[in-house]
Amino acid sequence: MSTTYSECMVLARVELEVAKRLVNEEISAYPAPIAGCDQQFNQLLSERHRITRALQELTAEVHIPTPRAP
Repeated sequence: MSTTYSECMVLARVELEVAKRLVNEEISAYPAPIAGCDQQFNQLLSERHRITRALQELTAEVHIPTPRAP
């Protein structure tokens, strides 16, 4: 079975949304940290930021400059 580019993009977006939801759940359930001192909590925040950026990149419109013909 052959998978299309569009199907791969949809799957990537769905998986990233699931990852974001799971990280958000883990952050919500995390005990109150000492601000700036909890490495594991800070790592979760960093992962959430990376996932959010990846989702933004997948949904961003791509500008491809094309040369103007004389």
